[in-house]
Amino acid sequence: MTGNAKKRPGLFTGLANLLGMALGLMLSLPAAAIEFDEVRDFGDVFVISAAAPARDLIEVSWAIEKEYYLYNNRFLQFTPVTEGVVLGEPGLPPGEVSYDDLLGEEVEKFHDSLTVSLPLLSLASGVDAVELRVRSQGCLENELCYPPTEQRVVVRLPSDGALGQPTAAALTATGLPAGLLGAQADAALAPEQAFVYEAIAYDPGTALVRFTAQPGYYLYVDKFEFAVTGGDGFAISAVELPTGVIKDDPEFGSVPVYYGQVEVPVRFNRPAGSATEITLEAKFQGCRDGDICYPPMDRAVAFEMPAAGNAVGVRPAPGSAPSSQAPLSEQDRLASLLTSNPAGAIVAFFLAGLLLAFTPCVFPMLPILSGIIIGQGARLTTLRAFWLSLVYVLAMSATYTVAGVLAGLFGQNLQAVFQNPWIISGFVLIFIALALSMFGFYELQLPGRLQTRLAEASNRQQGGALWGVAVMGFLSALIVGPCVAPPLMAALIVIGSSGDAVLGGTALFALSIGMGVPLILFGVSAGKLVPRAGSWMDAVKAVFGVGLLALSIWMLERILPPAVIMLLWGSLAIACGIYLGAMERIDPAASGWKRLWKAAGVVLLVLGILEIVGAASGGDDWLRPLQGLRTAASGTPAGEHRSFERIKSLGELEQALAQASVAGQGAMFDFYADWCVECKRMERNTFPESGVQTLLSDMQLLQADVTAHDAVDQELMRAFGVIGPPAILFFDRNGQEMKDFRLVGYFEPDAFSTHLQRVLAAQ
Repeated sequence: MTGNAKKRPGLFTGLANLLGMALGLMLSLPAAAIEFDEVRDFGDVFVISAAAPARDLIEVSWAIEKEYYLYNNRFLQFTPVTEGVVLGEPGLPPGEVSYDDLLGEEVEKFHDSLTVSLPLLSLASGVDAVELRVRSQGCLENELCYPPTEQRVVVRLPSDGALGQPTAAALTATGLPAGLLGAQADAALAPEQAFVYEAIAYDPGTALVRFTAQPGYYLYVDKFEFAVTGGDGFAISAVELPTGVIKDDPEFGSVPVYYGQVEVPVRFNRPAGSATEITLEAKFQGCRDGDICYPPMDRAVAFEMPAAGNAVGVRPAPGSAPSSQAPLSEQDRLASLLTSNPAGAIVAFFLAGLLLAFTPCVFPMLPILSGIIIGQGARLTTLRAFWLSLVYVLAMSATYTVAGVLAGLFGQNLQAVFQNPWIISGFVLIFIALALSMFGFYELQLPGRLQTRLAEASNRQQGGALWGVAVMGFLSALIVGPCVAPPLMAALIVIGSSGDAVLGGTALFALSIGMGVPLILFGVSAGKLVPRAGSWMDAVKAVFGVGLLALSIWMLERILPPAVIMLLWGSLAIACGIYLGAMERIDPAASGWKRLWKAAGVVLLVLGILEIVGAASGGDDWLRPLQGLRTAASGTPAGEHRSFERIKSLGELEQALAQASVAGQGAMFDFYADWCVECKRMERNTFPESGVQTLLSDMQLLQADVTAHDAVDQELMRAFGVIGPPAILFFDRNGQEMKDFRLVGYFEPDAFSTHLQRVLAAQ
């Protein structure tokens, strides 16, 4: 990295035409002193406040972060905004006088804190609060100096009896339409005071815009629009809006907003050429908390963009490599890493597997492995538990690897084939049979003659049981966890595009081994901690039996209606509650443990009843059983989102995209399946979130339900190189896919909102 083009200090010191000191500061900074994203906002490191110990005295204070300091220089100014207020000379405590490397002169600095006394020489009648405009300048030790920055504070004065009513002049001074003035409109700021708009050049292809909403005011995230004029060949290519805070707004409902100061990079397509002056126009809208909404505002700032030796920010043609301005999807970054640095990528895939081990796709394997280990009974040792766990994980990993290589080579997801309802039902019956045997209803055993022969063989070798464990690992990989995540997709991209099955398969094996390490640790700990005999063993078996029943219900969720699943979860919880003694009386002399189990049983009993009540009231989410009752009471569907237009074939997709283009909209295309766990998490947690819904309102929502995985579904997935859900594709207003923005896997609402903002800015 060279120069200041890549540093945020260059942003602020780019105000050289306003500050004579800025050029010297830029030249004095180290080449890689601090990165753009590391610079904190002025208001975050110099936190301002004010108090009035008397009606004729105001004290303005700053809490200064460690390693930062404020200057006592000509930029330290205090200006009253409130009419009828005259300030005296500010009183400052003595500061630290030292030589400043950034400015090259002796200066007076204030570290940690600063309090300035401001006498009030004159105060108009009826004024009970004073608003001040405070201008100051500060620095980060030996790194950067901020430009002179304006902050505003409001301080309430001590009462001296009845105050006069606000005058008509005070009401009209805000510059607001009379219809927008509420009960407190006399204190409202003029629009240009409430919302400050600034813009400066950051590098030849980027401008940095800064909006400052005064305390008590906010800006709407979705109301920003930008346009550039005055620069020959300049066009906005992307606006990177940060994630806002979700607010229940009286005008627009739940919407993302900005409080305080926010900085927005605006990127341009531009030709090569000399320094050029441009004008950046911004449209935005904001409100004062609680009462006033301002009409949409238009502002414009003219500034000079630095010279560019080459054209910058131009998007590549379809099919070509993405430009430096375009984001690269996670799976594409991993695929690039795998081809450029295979050794390092294998380690990265192993670490990614460790993270995937804690997702809902891998959790269900815990009760399966537990059932295998507990089923060993008296023969169980720590060493045997290790071998059983290792064989299970190796079989699972080998299956993932082979299935992944086949998917990459032939575009066929073998795991999806095993999501047939009959196959899932058969697997569920096996789990139920194993669970009932653990409850002591019967013992799963072979006929006596065959047992004798197997026992004789087992005395000679211990491999027989391991083959059964390997088969269970094979089936678990295919049936229990058919999730598509970015690392898996990256390996499949490499296999499909290069045909290098060895490299892609090695990455998949490292990924699945990483997923299996926690399973091995769990299995070994179970082998060490599980009791060998006695009543404790029956209790432990019952616990793992419940785990197998829970796994069965979790798998049935893919093929049964939601209400039935809620009834099953409720029945299981009630049965567990009764087993723990929820319906039994407690002896007064009962131990603390006995009372604890009864309390747990009562909780499970109540939860089970809530599930059944929720199913009867129309609920469809076992994680929120009373959702149906809330919906009926409020009349508003809870946890729902805009409906998707269902797409079955390529022809239907092309028609829907054409309609979206006519309407001037982009589109989001979601691949979904009932057997996809992460798809259902997106449906429940991410899509209904209010901020996400606000952003999605600007897009056409399309969805392909590939649950059946028939020939039409497979053709549609092959057309876009999608191996399986969850996968979300985005299309611009011309109906072209924005491949750099493709998502694979589950995303939390905040991360998804941030991504949607980037998509909307680039559409």
